Amino acid sequence: MTYPAVSTAVDLVNAPLLYKGKVRELYDLGEEVLIVVTDRISAFDYVLDPAVPEKGNVLNRLSAFWFGKTSELMENHVVHIDVDQLGGIVKDREALRNRIMVVRKAERIDIECVVRGCITGGGWRQYQETGKVNGIGLPAGLRKNAQLSQPIFTPAAKNDVGHDEDIPFEKMQELVGADLALELKEKSLKLFAFAREYCEERGIILADCKFEFGLLDGKVILIDEIFTPDASRFWAKDKYALDIEIDSMDKEPVRTYLSASSWDKNSTPDPLPAEVVEETTRRYLDIYHRLTGKSL
Repeated sequence: MTYPAVSTAVDLVNAPLLYKGKVRELYDLGEEVLIVVTDRISAFDYVLDPAVPEKGNVLNRLSAFWFGKTSELMENHVVHIDVDQLGGIVKDREALRNRIMVVRKAERIDIECVVRGCITGGGWRQYQETGKVNGIGLPAGLRKNAQLSQPIFTPAAKNDVGHDEDIPFEKMQELVGADLALELKEKSLKLFAFAREYCEERGIILADCKFEFGLLDGKVILIDEIFTPDASRFWAKDKYALDIEIDSMDKEPVRTYLSASSWDKNSTPDPLPAEVVEETTRRYLDIYHRLTGKSL
């Protein structure tokens, strides 16, 4: 059973809106921030209609799950995920149940920390052109989707509008300082290794993922989301193959539909068909179950 999609929380929260992203909305609680994870879905830099039921529920619960799993490896920003603790701040608790996270305010470090365990996606396109990914030379003759002998750290400079910019590690050092850059790299690789092993035991390949970090009282902490289908590329091991487009365990039905349609990718697309929305919900519920062993 699924519930109606939540496309926005602006009418459900009695707090100032700080930021509205493609999926998340941030509200000011003074010393803390309320994150509401909506069911909005984006592809090719467009937010699409309609929203996908249960998507925000899955994303929020998965982030909470992984923040708990990795808390000994890396401090994070989570205070709690209990909507009942918000009192009158929330007008409709049931609408936002399991979709909220109260977090400590941190200064975002404007680097998207990407770790790649497989050569695919944007990394594959770079490799085809240059034999490198973010300036990192890789062996010749690698095939699409090949698992790398060692994961690589490929940062991107964050842009609030448009795509983030892939940069070499040396550029990252210039932007944030050598010591901080090295700490973020080491933390990212350590987190990836932990999650990759966990996923492997559950028949899932963690192909790549991204992290965001912030500074709180001068200390680096993990923020935003972690190891969700929106921040990671999950492949079922039984569907893994080289040289093809692997059907990722995420919003792949939406991307596939849009790519096969006549949409020009320069204008607002038509609403998604019901069957695409339903299949996308099923995908998100499935990856949640496979990673946590629980059902929503």
